[in-house]
This record gives sequence, structure tokens and C-alpha cells, in this order.
Amino acid sequence: MSANPIKAVYDQANRTLQAGDADEAELICRRALPHVGRDPNIICLMGEICLRQRRLQEAKSLYGEVLGKFEGFPRALEGLGLALLADKDAAEASKYLAKASAAAPQRSKTRMALARALAESGHIAESEKTIKEALELDPRQSDLNQAELALAGGDMEEAEKTLRKILSQDPNDIKALRLLSSIAVEASRFRPARKMLEHAVEVQPGFIAGWNDLANLLMKQDRYDEALKAVQRAIEIDPKMVHSWVVKGNILTRAQRNEESLEAYGQALELSPRSAGALSGMGHVLKTIGRQQESIDAYRKCIRNHPAYGEAYWSLANLKTFEFDENEVKVMQQMIEDKGLADEPRVNFCLALGKHFENEKDYDRAFEHYRRGNDLRRQNEIYDPVQTQVVHDRIIEVFNQEFLDEREGWGDPDPAPIFVVGLPRSGSTLIEQILASHSMVEGTMELPDLSRVIAELTRQSPGRVEYPEAVENVDKDAARAMGEAYLQTTMRYRTGSPYFIDKMPNNFSSVGLLQVILPNAKIIDARRHPLDSCLGSYKQLFFKGQSFTYDQFELGHYYLQYRRIMEHWREVLPGKVLDVHYENMVLDQENQTRRLLEYCGLPWEDQCLRFYETERAINTASSEQVRQPIYTKALNFWRHYERHLGELIETLEPLLKELPEEDQPPAIREP
Repeated sequence: MSANPIKAVYDQANRTLQAGDADEAELICRRALPHVGRDPNIICLMGEICLRQRRLQEAKSLYGEVLGKFEGFPRALEGLGLALLADKDAAEASKYLAKASAAAPQRSKTRMALARALAESGHIAESEKTIKEALELDPRQSDLNQAELALAGGDMEEAEKTLRKILSQDPNDIKALRLLSSIAVEASRFRPARKMLEHAVEVQPGFIAGWNDLANLLMKQDRYDEALKAVQRAIEIDPKMVHSWVVKGNILTRAQRNEESLEAYGQALELSPRSAGALSGMGHVLKTIGRQQESIDAYRKCIRNHPAYGEAYWSLANLKTFEFDENEVKVMQQMIEDKGLADEPRVNFCLALGKHFENEKDYDRAFEHYRRGNDLRRQNEIYDPVQTQVVHDRIIEVFNQEFLDEREGWGDPDPAPIFVVGLPRSGSTLIEQILASHSMVEGTMELPDLSRVIAELTRQSPGRVEYPEAVENVDKDAARAMGEAYLQTTMRYRTGSPYFIDKMPNNFSSVGLLQVILPNAKIIDARRHPLDSCLGSYKQLFFKGQSFTYDQFELGHYYLQYRRIMEHWREVLPGKVLDVHYENMVLDQENQTRRLLEYCGLPWEDQCLRFYETERAINTASSEQVRQPIYTKALNFWRHYERHLGELIETLEPLLKELPEEDQPPAIREP
């Protein structure tokens, strides 16, 4: 310990928090408490961490503890006021913030928070007066505080407006640049976000948080080499900053450099053996490469140290073959009733409990937890079923028979890509694993490259005409160039096999485009009973995308649109797409495998029947299931939940009536 151990702990935790790693900052504080005592500033810093993570009840308790010992402590008064404000109790918040403002009259941030509480509790005139006072104290800092409060309250428009005002006065304000870039990233405006972060680290080369944010942004764009250079700058500035090593591990994981990512997470754990980010990240990688027990150990160590870290619980449930013990179930049940818990971990706990009760064959309780988690997640997703239908209408109109006939023979003729499309949880990973067991085929993952080709087409289109209409302006040379661009960018996932698999399910709407730019690519449609397919998606928590899966009506509507556009491709491109039904594959593995290999032009190899022996990284939710022989227990699994699927059954009724009677829900059968 240094001469002032409390200050050393506080400074280390605060630096870590400012770098973006709230979990590690909290660990630093908690590890130090037995040695330095319940120091009020350290307790208040822990309260700030809880506030950032929306653990409002815990934040109130921590600030209350400080005020119980040090009545009138300004930082605790402000923190408790902010916690109450975040908990929608503006009237009570204003009382504590007024006391904090009186105790620290020169602190503009407190006054800005008080102004917001007054406004939200209906005291508009007092709020405006308080804003004026804050601006007189420190106009620039007050504006930054106002932006931070707006962000915390979810008012992105107000925050962006305030931050742009700050930057118009000082284009080199690195805090404003970082906050504004975070808003841009949230809106998927990656180019301006990147420019802002690059400018911030140019202005302040030692800005660790800026380098880590830039690294994360570049990772989102799949620019892994550049992302690694950015995070390496952060590590060089402070090699003991755990968060930077976790970011490096995350980048290497996304780049499928799994052994290197384990080394980076290992370095983080040497610095902080209980780092949530490192333990969780290590668990993901170990799962991906098939080291299941080590993966479980990493996740369990994470939840022992971080009981509120919902992602680790869901990760365990998402192994599909894992069973929680009684204590773990009890913790999850307590967590979902904690009013201070943020939405994201609550969703994780709900779906993990759903899987637990499903394993117990208590399907009613399982569905109640699935429904609760999905309802909450849907509130934080943006999805418009009408927009899906409109986009599919436009695709069908553009890629008509005449359009495709006129472009026959266009594109890059390379036959290397094999696309597996369809809806999630429909057997696509099983198909991929069977094909990847062949000596001539390489499994990769759900690749984002085709969607990027489409985005670039729109960007370069004269007049910024959007896809699909933009493809009407593409000539023969440009079509070939688009195919070549896809093949070039996907090389980073390949190691030399003649064929490779792209398992992005949403590519089903792009079959027409693939015919134009990659005419010899193979396309396999992974099919499953509509109710099993949709139920599988409903029970799954996706990291991002698939926003249609959290509501029964929207899920059913999306499935209808998927089937509609696939019927269009069969009409205008007969023989182009191979349907592979999960049920047929499970019940008749050898014949279906022969059919699959024949379609892909591949010679027979017995190893494809022993796909579960194939050692390769698998990034999807089915990774553990396809590491075992085929089983039939998942067939017609929807029957366990039939009484809860009324809205989905009603939406899918037109398709369900086309099935054999024994595969139909009794509710729709003719009397």
C-alpha cells in the first residue's frame, strides 16, 4: 500500500471506471474495503457504479450508509438524489439535490441535476432559475453535465443537441467527443463516430477510454487489425488497465483468433482474478472451441463473484446441456424480483430460468419466464412488421423473372460459397456441422459480409438509391466486382479449403442478389416445423439483431414473410435452393446427408455421418448440441407449450393447415 492507501484505491478504481470498466472498478473497491474501512468516498464511488448499471436500490443503500454516518456529506446527497431521479421519484430527488447544492454551492453538476428534478416534478420556474445559476458557475461544464443527465435519462436528442453546442465552442473537448460518438454508435452511424474518436485521441494521445472506444467501434466494423492497434495503444499507456486486456480479448474472439483471445483474457485475470468481463469472455471462447467443462467453470466463477451478472447465467443456460444447482436457481429468482436491477440482466435471468424449468419439464413455469423476459426485451427493441413486408414487396418486384433472365451468367463464377439460410433455431448449425465435416468444406460462422456489400451498393448508388432498387443500376462488370468483393472480404475467415459456409440466416431475402453476383454459389434453406422454428427463436436471447423474435405475433408474421419470399425464389429460380427439413435429417440422416452432398457437388465421405466428432469452433447457440449424435427429442417440441402459443398458432394458421394432420395443432383442425 502507498502512504495514502485510501487515495491509491480510489484513484485506481476511478481511472478504471473512466476507462469504461464499471465491473472491475467495483471489484477494486470491494477488495480494498476490508483493508481501508468503509471510506465514504469509496462507498460513494461504488454508488456511482451502481447508478451507471441501473442498480438503483443498491445505489440508494450505499449513499444512505454514508449519510447515516456523515450527515450532510455532499457527494452522498447528490448521489442519492440522482438515484431517486433515475427511479422516477423526482420530488424526493429534488430534496436531496437541493441539500447537496447548498452544501457544494460551486458545483454546477449538482445544480443541473436539481434543475432536471425540479422540471420533472412540475416546478418549471424554479428549474429554469437553477439552470441559469448553473450556467453562471461554469457554462461549459454545465452543458456537459446536462448532456450526461439527458443520456442517463434516455433523451438522446437533447444530449446530442447539447454536445454539438459544446463542440461548436470547443471542437477539442474530448469528453464531448466521446459522448457524442457513443450516441452515433447507438444509431449505427459508425463513420462520424470513428472520426470523433480519432480526433479525441489525436488531441489527447493518452486518452485510454478513447482508444478503447475506438477499438470497440472498429471491432463492430470487422476491422480487426485496426482495432487491435487501437487497443494496443491503450495497453501501452497503462498495461495494468484490466479493461483494455478484456477489449483485446473481445476483438481476438470476434476475429476467431481463439487461442490468442484466451491469452488476453488470461492477462486480464492475472491483474484481476475476478474480472467479470474476462471470466465471461473466456467462458464464451472455451464454449466455442468445445472445452465445455472449462467454459462452465469460467462462467460459474463469474457468477460467484458477480451474482447480478445476468449474462453469465444466460450463457450457462445457453449451453443447452447445462443444469443449474439449487443455489443458482434461488439467486436468479431473487434477482428478477430486485426492483433496482436493470432491464438487460433481468432479461438474462428470466430466460435462463425459463430454460431451467424447461429442463425440469415444468413447461408452464418455463413459458412464464420466457414470456416475461421477451416482453421486457421487446420494449428495448425496434421492429416494424409492416416495414418487413414492404421491403420484401420491393425485393420481389425488382428480382422478377425478366430481371434475372437478363442477367444470367453475370457475377463471379467461383463456386466456393455455400449459404445456409432460413430462420434461427431451424437446424442450420446441424447442416453446417455436417458439411464442415467434409474434407473440402470449411465452416466459418454467420458472416456479415453480404450485408456490407449491399450497404456499399446503396452508398455508391447515384442519388443514393437504396437497395433493392439500387441493383437495377448495376452493370455486368459491377455485378462481378460485387461478387469478388464478397469473396475477398470473406478470405479472412478461411484457411484454404475449396468451399466455405456462410451461415447468416437472414441472407434468405438476398437469394436473387446472390444469383446476380455469385451465380454458382449453393444455397440451402434450413426448414423446420413452423411452430418449433418460431418457439426455438422465442426461447433464445440473441446478442443483437433478430428483433422480431420477442413477440408471438411479430415472430409469426416474420415467418410468413420468410416463407413468402422463399416461394418467390423457387418460382423465379427453380432448382437454385435446396430445402433441408430438420425433421427429415433427424429421422433419415444418411439419405439426407447424401442429398446434401450431391447438391453441393461433393463426393461422399463417411465422416459427415460422424459430424459430432469434428473439432472446430462453433459460434452459435447449438454448439454443444451438434457435438453429440443426432437425437429426436426436439421433434414437435412445440406440443409442450401449445396452450401458450395461441397468438402464434393463429398467425401461422395458413401454413399450419398445409401440414399433415398429425403435425397440426388440434385447435386448427377441421371438425
